[in-house]
Amino acid sequence: ATYGHDLSRLRGAFVDFIHRLPFYGRAVLCTDDAGVRAIMPMLSRPLTSYGLDQAADLRAVDVQALPDCRMGFIARQQGVADLPVTLNLAGLHNVRNALAAIAVARELNLPDLSSARALAGFAGVGRRFQRHGALPAADGGHFTLIDDYGHHPVEMAAVLAAARAAFPGRRLVLAFQPHRYTRTRDCFDDFVAVLKGFDVVLLTEVYPAGEAPIAGAGADGAALARAVPEAAFVGDVADMPAAILRSARDGDVVITMGAGSIAHTAHQVAQGARSVEVSQ
Repeated sequence: ATYGHDLSRLRGAFVDFIHRLPFYGRAVLCTDDAGVRAIMPMLSRPLTSYGLDQAADLRAVDVQALPDCRMGFIARQQGVADLPVTLNLAGLHNVRNALAAIAVARELNLPDLSSARALAGFAGVGRRFQRHGALPAADGGHFTLIDDYGHHPVEMAAVLAAARAAFPGRRLVLAFQPHRYTRTRDCFDDFVAVLKGFDVVLLTEVYPAGEAPIAGAGADGAALARAVPEAAFVGDVADMPAAILRSARDGDVVITMGAGSIAHTAHQVAQGARSVEVSQ
């Protein structure tokens, strides 16, 4: 098991890593994270903290979810002029990512306006809240399709929060492929909690990533589906595109998620939806 399931060993590894910085280096740390806050008193290297927390050196204020899956905020740091920032990305996690980039850019003496322009022009990376546009739904309307690599409950919760903020009042349909039997077993309760936050859940069997099933552990997709009232068990990921097209209604936001073979599903759904539209 990773670090022997000992969180103190994991934290110690980060402390050791940060202390390997050269004397002229600087650590940029997110104080919104409880684990980071726990190790900060142990650090003897220069550091800049960032986050939404008021105690952070660099913090985001006046944070807003904007139309078209964008975020806006003011980057505030003592002794530096406020910097308005607009992101073409959804979610508070991306606000934090942007703050980290600004902190590093300032350490390198790059102009703030250049940082703001670069952030405004950044369209994101593949499979991180990647939008595939509006697609025809079976009921004659349209649904929005998004694909994301998230496969850990914390990542999934960030995507859920981003989707709720970007698409208020709309039904969220999640198509999820769990990744690894050990992760499914170890994080089972956390998976159940975050899955219950979606309106409709379609689950496939676990993508093993080289692992063998764990006998008697209930660490599979079917067990997750039984634990989540909103969930339907699709089983084979090859059947997921058809299941999504049957389930999606006008106004829905459909999110395909996982680190395994479900990576191909969003493209298959888009092709299937468009071919149905053409045939009609």
